[in-house]
Amino acid sequence: MKKIILTGDRPTGHLHIGHYVGSLKRRLELQEKGDYDEYYIMIADAQALTDNFGNVQKVKDNVLQVMLDYLAIGLDPNKVTFFVQSEVSELTEFTFYYMNLVTLARLERNPTVKEELKQKSFSNNIPMGFLTYPVSQTADITAFNATIIPVGDDQLPMIEQAREIVRSFNNLYGEILLEPKAVLPENENAFRLVGTDGKAKMSKSLNNCIYLSDSEEEIKQKVFSMYTDPDHIHVEDPGKVEGNTVFMYLDVFSKPTDFAKYLPEYKSLDELKDHYRRGGLGDMKIKKFLNNILQEFLRPIRERRLELEKNSDKIFEILKKGTMKARKVAHENLIKLKTAMGINYFNN
Repeated sequence: MKKIILTGDRPTGHLHIGHYVGSLKRRLELQEKGDYDEYYIMIADAQALTDNFGNVQKVKDNVLQVMLDYLAIGLDPNKVTFFVQSEVSELTEFTFYYMNLVTLARLERNPTVKEELKQKSFSNNIPMGFLTYPVSQTADITAFNATIIPVGDDQLPMIEQAREIVRSFNNLYGEILLEPKAVLPENENAFRLVGTDGKAKMSKSLNNCIYLSDSEEEIKQKVFSMYTDPDHIHVEDPGKVEGNTVFMYLDVFSKPTDFAKYLPEYKSLDELKDHYRRGGLGDMKIKKFLNNILQEFLRPIRERRLELEKNSDKIFEILKKGTMKARKVAHENLIKLKTAMGINYFNN
C-alpha cells in the first residue's frame, strides 16, 4: 500500500504558532523523513467559504498568505504538491456521494463541529456547507487515496468520521477506499496550544494569536501581555506553573541550549519552574526569556517570508502546477469510485 500524506489549512488569515506546533512542524518532519510516495498540502478555500461566503475577497487574499507561510517555514514544492481546493472540482462530486452515507444527527454529534459551531454563534442559521465539513474532509482525503493525515488532536473526531464514511462506502460497494490514519504532534503540550490570553485554543477569531509573520515588536508586545498566575502579585509570592500561559509556551518552545544563551542562572526548565513555585521569580523575567526564544525561532521565518513576497507570481505558478497535478489524480480516483458504485455510464 502506498504511503500518501494529505493535510491543509483554511485560508482565513496568516498562520500562527499554534498551527506550527499543532501540525506544521510535523509536516516538516514528514517531508524531511521522505518516507512517503506522495505528499499533498491543500489550501482549503472552499471550506473557508462555508462561514465566509459574504467575504470571498478575504479568503482569496489569504490563499497567497497561507502559501507564503508554508514556504517560509521550509515546506518544499519539490517534495510537496500544493493545491487549491476549489480548483479541484472533483472534490465536490466526492462530497455529494458521501453525503448519503452519514446522517444529520451524526454530523451534529461530531465534537469538532459542535465546538466550532459554538465559536461561530450561528444559532439556527447554520450553513449546510459548514455542517458537512467532515464529509468534505473525507472527500479531500479519499480523492487522493491519502493514508496519513497530520493533524492536531482537535481534528481527531473528523478523521474518525472519515473512517466511518470509508467503511460505509466499502461495505456497500467493495473495498475501494482506504481508511486514513491521523498523525499527531509528538510533544503532547503542542496538541492544543492555548492563546496568549490563556483562556482558549489559539484562534484567529479570538485575537489571541502570535503569527508566524509577526514583527519583532508585535511578538514582544503579545508575550509581555500574556496571562500568568493571577495570585502571583509580588515577586516573592509562590506561583503556579500549571495553567500559566508562559510556562505552557516554554514547555513547547524552550530547549536546553536556551538557558545557557538567555538565562544562564538556570540549568533547565524544571529548575526555573521550581523557583517560580517557591517564590522569588517575577513574571517579567520569564516573559523576557520566552520572548527571546520566540524571537529567535520566528526571525528566520519572517525574513524568508519577506523575501518570498517579492515574487508573488512565482508563488501562484507553484500553486497552479500543483493544482493541475492534484486534479488529474482526483479525476482518476473519481472514475474508480463511480465505477464501483455502478454509475460510470459512458466510460466502461
